Amino acid sequence: MIGNIISRFFKREPPEKTRVNLVNITNGNFSPWTGTAWENDIYRGAVDAIARNAAKLKGVHAVTYEGQKQPANDNRINRLLQVAPNEYMTAFDMLYKLTTQYYLNNNAFALLNWNEQGRLSGIYPINYTHVELQADRMDNLYVEFTFRNGKRAQFSYNDVIHLRRHFNGNEFLGDDNRALSATLELAHTQNEGLENSIKSSAHLRGILKLNQLTADVELKKIKENFVKDYLSMSNDGGIITTDKKMEYVPIENNPLNLDVTQLQAVKNKIYDYLGVSEKIVNSSYNEDEYAAFYESTVEPLAVQMSLEFTRKIFNERERAFGNQIVFESGRLQFTSNKTKVNLIKELLPYGILTINQALEILNMAPIEGGDKRLQTLNVVDAERVTEYQMMKAGKKNDGIKSNGNSNSAK
Repeated sequence: MIGNIISRFFKREPPEKTRVNLVNITNGNFSPWTGTAWENDIYRGAVDAIARNAAKLKGVHAVTYEGQKQPANDNRINRLLQVAPNEYMTAFDMLYKLTTQYYLNNNAFALLNWNEQGRLSGIYPINYTHVELQADRMDNLYVEFTFRNGKRAQFSYNDVIHLRRHFNGNEFLGDDNRALSATLELAHTQNEGLENSIKSSAHLRGILKLNQLTADVELKKIKENFVKDYLSMSNDGGIITTDKKMEYVPIENNPLNLDVTQLQAVKNKIYDYLGVSEKIVNSSYNEDEYAAFYESTVEPLAVQMSLEFTRKIFNERERAFGNQIVFESGRLQFTSNKTKVNLIKELLPYGILTINQALEILNMAPIEGGDKRLQTLNVVDAERVTEYQMMKAGKKNDGIKSNGNSNSAK
């Protein structure tokens, strides 16, 4: 689908290019790791837990002026970031897909589409099988994607959102997940061992030994009759009778039980690699555990997305005027209701929150006229306090002087 979108929106071929060959880079190529990470239930469950939480982030177009961040008047970008980045998915879908590719491939890409007026009109996450970075004679950077259907498309790197994880070995691209291949193979071996053990215990029950030479056809017939007469559900008594011609030796199948500590060790290695705990995956976390997960895993991704979206959506002049994209937690999802109420009680009297902001923290709908701030009279501007103290000191000095004058007059 993305191939059709790309071919429809981008017709022009970029200038003549050469493969990127910079210092400390062996090549500008990357293919997603062909390991079985996504097929592993532990890995997929962990990535899904991270992506579900990261997809709750809210992208906001803001303007920083004189050190203060203010919402931008242009809601067009906010609609793309918060509602529908393109005609095929919601904002949640886009962030989920980017986060999933971020952890599976350590390189996540999204295409920025601009309309004829030069305004951003769509954001499209890209599924690819191979990516190659190239540069033209003026050192302008381009990226070429190969898709699953074999088609290719080239775009300016400035029009592509690029999120990188394990960004170390390559000048432009994040490293792959080969460091986890041994752990995933071990997890696969454990699953296969359990499966084969269960299958063998369910099939092989015993050995029917004949004490005389018998033709193969006759052996098969004797076995079928024995199973039918004695090993079927119709044998209510559970008794087997044999003569000297045959002997039945039952086999006790003891299924292989893997050590629980070994299973948990493999699971923990996968979780540690992804930066997530088992309680986050199975949603049994408490407030502190989720806060730690958010600050260590989700928030760094939010910072990276904020910087990359800002860098690619706005040009240098627009950024100089304070335009930026911020991915933030619009609500304090990880806090309990008790903590939320205490937070509002502490902040609202200082005029830090508006009424609607307090309602948003509680996941409640805004009210009319709720954008005003309330502040207790016990809290005043520091400059006003200084003025008040100076005024009070001045009156006191005037009283002393007047008293002194009156005394001297006497």
